[in-house]
Amino acid sequence: METIEGFVDHIIYRNEENGYTVLALETQSGEETLVGSFRFIEEGESIRAEGEYGSHPVYGEQFKVKNIEIKTPDDVLSIEKYLASGAVKGIGESLARRIIKKFGEDSLRIMEEEPERLIEIKGISERIARQIAVQMEEKRELRKAMIFLQQYGISNALAVRIYDAYENKTYEVIRENPYRMTEEIAGIGFKTADEIAVKVGVPWNSDFRIRSGILYTLQRAMGDGHIYLPKEILLKNSSELMGIEETYIDLQLQNLTIENKIMLKTSEDMVQVYSSVNYYTELSCAKMLEDLNIHEEQEKDAVLKKIHGIEERTGICLEEKQREAVFGAVKNGVMIITGGPGTGKTTTINMLIHYFADEGMDIMLAAPTGRAAKRMTEATGYEAKTIHRLLELNGGKGGESYGNAVSSGFERNENNPLEADVIIVDEMSMVDIYLFYSLLKAVTAGTRLVLVGDVNQLPSVGPGAVLRDVISCDGYSVVALEKIFRQAAESDIVVNAHKVHEGKSIGLNNKSRDFFFLERDNAEVIIESIVYLVMKKLPPYVNAQPYEIQVMSPMRKGALGVENLNRCLQGRMNPPDASKKERESGEVVFREGDKVMQVKNNYQLEWEVSSKYGVVVDKGLGVFNGDMGVIESISDATETVTVMFDDNKAVHYTFSQLDELELAYAITIHKSQGSEYPAVIMPLLSGPAMLMNRNLLYTGITRAQKCVTMIGSSQTVNRMIENESEQKRYTGLKDRIEEFMEVR
Repeated sequence: METIEGFVDHIIYRNEENGYTVLALETQSGEETLVGSFRFIEEGESIRAEGEYGSHPVYGEQFKVKNIEIKTPDDVLSIEKYLASGAVKGIGESLARRIIKKFGEDSLRIMEEEPERLIEIKGISERIARQIAVQMEEKRELRKAMIFLQQYGISNALAVRIYDAYENKTYEVIRENPYRMTEEIAGIGFKTADEIAVKVGVPWNSDFRIRSGILYTLQRAMGDGHIYLPKEILLKNSSELMGIEETYIDLQLQNLTIENKIMLKTSEDMVQVYSSVNYYTELSCAKMLEDLNIHEEQEKDAVLKKIHGIEERTGICLEEKQREAVFGAVKNGVMIITGGPGTGKTTTINMLIHYFADEGMDIMLAAPTGRAAKRMTEATGYEAKTIHRLLELNGGKGGESYGNAVSSGFERNENNPLEADVIIVDEMSMVDIYLFYSLLKAVTAGTRLVLVGDVNQLPSVGPGAVLRDVISCDGYSVVALEKIFRQAAESDIVVNAHKVHEGKSIGLNNKSRDFFFLERDNAEVIIESIVYLVMKKLPPYVNAQPYEIQVMSPMRKGALGVENLNRCLQGRMNPPDASKKERESGEVVFREGDKVMQVKNNYQLEWEVSSKYGVVVDKGLGVFNGDMGVIESISDATETVTVMFDDNKAVHYTFSQLDELELAYAITIHKSQGSEYPAVIMPLLSGPAMLMNRNLLYTGITRAQKCVTMIGSSQTVNRMIENESEQKRYTGLKDRIEEFMEVR
């Protein structure tokens, strides 16, 4: 590691959000370009930096800073340079000269310790002197805090966020309870706080540490879809995380309960441990559903007569179960319609729209993702919006705290509800508990809520199993559509999907026009087959571009996991090229032209839609887990990557935000929910039994519109069909609903 010293001549670029800075440093040997995260460095300051030289393809040699230290100017010339640089607002070159002439080498001390003496200088009033004093104090405190935090191995970027949150209390928080940060600063998890705590000397069995570890264990479980954990599993997982005995953890469970940070619920065979936020989210959902579930007396014959009239007028033809579903939606405040592919869910939605429109009702349509909303619009002729857009996302303003993060804030809520008589939500299997909670808050009693989805799909990526819980509680009107319609029955995709769901074997003899199986027993051969299918064989067969064909794997790791498949497919579909800029992030190289996916909900990210002339015609907030796009450009000058998502929505990511993106030539089957692709390719050779199950195979098959191709072992496919086991999700919405039903 090398060291350089000098004077900051000017700031070339700075990202105010993360502190990433490019600056010009004047040294004895000439000007150097420094890059790194140090928001607290200003023009005119003298610094000592440690790091190493690197070459930038556009900007040439740069010094990449690892550690940086501000040196207090200690001679008249350096002090005058510092003051004249504009580092202190209100002081320019002429005023800097007058200050130096008056106080000499004592100038900075006077400004910090005796700022009232500045009024002795012509041009400095008492008000300006006070402003200078405040600035000097703020700069001194920030520098002091940076030095303090860096001794514990905290990066400059993280140190700035910590100081922004706590200011002068930073020292107290770090020394006494660094675990506070896990609850109060987004992006700081237990492991980061634990590393700091070790360096500070917080005991391994500290109450603060154990409580934070418990809350972190519950939060980490949400990543697997759980709302709560059984007590014995929580104790085991927390013990492994912290390396301490379960008895210590059990004691702190009681203390966290007293502090109302967790809730303990006793069911028939276990003690359920909830974070308080999760418990009250489920409880609120149950209460709001109960308030919406108003039953209206309806003459069935009269409703059926109206349905028949619409059938004659529109050419829509319903079967018995579909009519039952429509009648249920007319009669009940809450109605659930479920069914697999080809069973007529969309036809039923169309009938509901016609029926309620004839009644003069205002109707709103929604779906969890942009792709699902677009399909709903195309299938019905009525505008459908994403749930986030329906609720008018405001990027977190007014959001509620979930763990150490802030949920989305929506303009539509209990104080500003949706103005609709009927709200129909499709693809409900994708809706997690938090989004469902936000939706219910914006729906007033008297509004009909129709929930449509396939309960046999994989549950939502986010925590909860909303559709499954609502159906299983027996508290609401539910119609399961089962008949496969003639046109759909001609598709082996639909027929085989239903066979898989029923546990029946499927034909793998390649006599189909839309369902194929290629027996292969070698991972490298399978990868080559995938490349050939994506780039050559399937595009003309399904009339699509290679980027529209989706490779889907059950797993992330391994030769046929999405991480390796993406490396292979990127190398063949979008290889390195001198004309294409690249940016490395972690172990992934992002390249202009790459197919990418957003992997977490970001409610603050801005998107915009421009006309062909570059005029912005629409803009909004929010990019969500599973949204897919293509990298349009990479800018080293502005440290940004621009991704073009569906509907021509352009989003600008800073380099520090690239951990929110993944290559998407191949994706996990779980991430495919709510989307449909012209053709789907699934490599199925081997994998953990927990993943290789019937539910996963069913979901993968139902993502295809025109063609499914499975490559691998027929024995693996058959084992997946036989394997009914699913990863259990610990959710309690069903229990909370049933509690309200008992009161009723």
